Amino acid sequence: LKANPARPIADRLDQATVLFADLVGFTTAAHGLPPEEVVAWLDRAVRDWDDLCAAHGVQKIKTVGDSYMAAAGISGDDADGAVRMGRFALAMQAAQGRYPPLGGRRLALRIGIHCGPATAGIIGRSRMGYDLWGDAVNMASRMESTGLPGRIQVCDAYREATGGAFLFEPRGEVEVKGIGPVPTFVLVGEAGQASLRTAPPPG
Repeated sequence: LKANPARPIADRLDQATVLFADLVGFTTAAHGLPPEEVVAWLDRAVRDWDDLCAAHGVQKIKTVGDSYMAAAGISGDDADGAVRMGRFALAMQAAQGRYPPLGGRRLALRIGIHCGPATAGIIGRSRMGYDLWGDAVNMASRMESTGLPGRIQVCDAYREATGGAFLFEPRGEVEVKGIGPVPTFVLVGEAGQASLRTAPPPG
């Protein structure tokens, strides 16, 4: 980018795995708290998630407020990207259970994952960042926004891409904007292990 700033950085990804995670109730919990307390709590969480990305071979894309976006399979390693992303999501949920309350509330993560084609690249002049667009991104975002606190929601494309590596529970159909009813599943743990389901916290 520095050597040739006029050259566009753009990639076509045939099979990317994208994750969105959101802290349910963060805005309400943070209301009225000193900014130092809010930033310190969120910084600890994001630093942990960044470390988990590195440990599981997943790439952080960006944070927007209290939402986190990550991707796998964007460097030619799509064969096991879906599995690595599932393990990362489970590790995020496990870490979340260890965090202290914020403003007296224990916050839950709502996570959505999807696999599919995407376009990736860098745009803009200032504060440039690598970003993704396309079907995988849109559906992953919908899986998160229509999901449940403390759960990891996926649709059948992701479930099939993991090749039996995980345990899933059917959730039923959810209405996805622009698409209609979509059968969904909840990722509850790795195959051969006890369920790692994280129950939504009280409050």
